[in-house]
Amino acid sequence: MCGIALSIGPEADPAVFRRMLAVLAPRGEVTETRQESGLLTGVRRLRVVDRDRAVQPWTSADGRYVLCYNGEVFNHHELRRELTRLGHEFRSESDTEVVLAAFLRWGEEAVHRLRGEWAFAVVERATGRVYLARDPLGVKPLYWSGTPGCLHVASEVKALVGQHAPIAEVPPGHHGWADSDGRVTLWPYLDLLRLGEGLPQVDDPDEAALLVRAALTDSIRMRVDTDLTVGVVLSGGLDSSLALLHVREMHPDCVAVTVGVPDSPDVAYARRLAADLGVAHEVIELRPRDIRLGEIREAIRISELTEYGDIINAVVSVPIFRRLRELGIKVVLTGDGSDELFGGYPMYHEVGPERARRLFLHKIRNLGRTELQRVDRTSMDHGVEARVPFLDLSVVELAMRLPLSLKMRDGQEKWIVRRAFADVLPDYIRRRPKNPMSYSSGLHERARLYKPFFARLHRSFGYDLLEPVRRDFDAVLTRCGNDLDRAIADGQARPDYTVLEHARDLVGAAKWNAAPLVRRLVGPRPTRRAPVR
Repeated sequence: MCGIALSIGPEADPAVFRRMLAVLAPRGEVTETRQESGLLTGVRRLRVVDRDRAVQPWTSADGRYVLCYNGEVFNHHELRRELTRLGHEFRSESDTEVVLAAFLRWGEEAVHRLRGEWAFAVVERATGRVYLARDPLGVKPLYWSGTPGCLHVASEVKALVGQHAPIAEVPPGHHGWADSDGRVTLWPYLDLLRLGEGLPQVDDPDEAALLVRAALTDSIRMRVDTDLTVGVVLSGGLDSSLALLHVREMHPDCVAVTVGVPDSPDVAYARRLAADLGVAHEVIELRPRDIRLGEIREAIRISELTEYGDIINAVVSVPIFRRLRELGIKVVLTGDGSDELFGGYPMYHEVGPERARRLFLHKIRNLGRTELQRVDRTSMDHGVEARVPFLDLSVVELAMRLPLSLKMRDGQEKWIVRRAFADVLPDYIRRRPKNPMSYSSGLHERARLYKPFFARLHRSFGYDLLEPVRRDFDAVLTRCGNDLDRAIADGQARPDYTVLEHARDLVGAAKWNAAPLVRRLVGPRPTRRAPVR
């Protein structure tokens, strides 16, 4: 995967372009550019597929089009065979070349054939028009900004803030054309609201379990098609444990990485699973006092996130990918997306089926600016490519066809996933309840101390040129009784927390952080937590 930057138009400034590309330096290993009058294109490339020949920006054989591409298309082998039969001659083994070849053959319809996690820009050199496209779920980012006589496009907000102009996002599942004068016309090529429409609902538990198992297994298989060591971000929860179980079987050259305080649930469960599987395991043991304002500021700088809870999760994620970079690991799988798809949140089960579906769809449509943005920024800032098998479009479509009764049963969330893999999941993992990421690592309350600084730090980086920090939507939703329309209206009327709300939150966090000190001063020494059994 990569970081891409383009400046297109008569006022394209090489100095501005170089600064944009320099900001994206952590996303790759080599900088590659193509520069001509009115067209400056560049990529900071992380070399994963066909590492020597997949040089970007990639130019069509006739010189008409230039591609800047970020991501991975996992079905590129199949597409290559089809395009070869249709007469295309390839110069490399890269998925980069396949993306441009697909565009040349099928035009705007090519996006329907790409299976993976990607965002790209194709420039028609003669006209300066640029075609922009982003994957259906928004796993990979793409932004643009216009200044007089120039259109700027980049993989991250931080590459565009220097122009001091409003910044816009290419939404997930959208594509379209932009001109150098700043006119951008985008439209959806996939409507998530209608995904799976016309296909029968899968009501039978046995059939559903077989389909879930097949879809997820295939998704993971595609994502470990590499000769590189594969990492797995392991929390010891259901989803990351499933990822590790599969990776170990399909790609034994793997390593698991876990972060948390020494006696946290995540560390305990992850240690046991990695030991049982005989997988190399890196544990990043942090203590609450290791999280200071500097760590908060760096997480906000890296992540560009706009909700408080997501920022706290980014604080916890940064050390994981920092360690993966130190280990020299470029490719890693995560369990993100399973909670959204398979009923991992209580709100799905506290309302009727129709309202639950609307909540489900709202979650899925916003992943690109929440969970997936955290994963992309914190991984790519350390030159690590994170792949998310639960959000393969085939898995998402299947989840759309499953009734809520198969996702939550007998008081257990993600019931169908547990059933689908019951024969391979250790019992202690299968029965482990869902815990939010930052909470189960033991680091949430420490990061929460600094919440009053989040919005100010976010503005200091200029990220409000896209959007400001806002209240956590899940908290708003809970306060509104899981009424989606009411929560959206409430969020628009009062986007951020009030001073009083921040003060109450700070008092709660301060009490939690002070409690261990008080216990040490007045109580007996605590005993160590018993191992997971």
